[in-house]
Amino acid sequence: MKIFKIILSLIAMGLIIYNLTQVDFNAPFEGDSIIAFITVLASLCALTLLQILRISKKIEKQSKVRN
Repeated sequence: MKIFKIILSLIAMGLIIYNLTQVDFNAPFEGDSIIAFITVLASLCALTLLQILRISKKIEKQSKVRN
């Protein structure tokens, strides 16, 4: 599971970097730039969810140690 989370994080970061290069900063909300922004936002959401999963697993591990 740990390797799977790392792979997903790397894919999300790669998508963020790639799509930031696709944005036309002269007209950021027109054409393909808006699609790139949406994909960047979706990738950031995926990273946030993966971070929440990591934190919840740490909390679960600590609660098992205490019991």
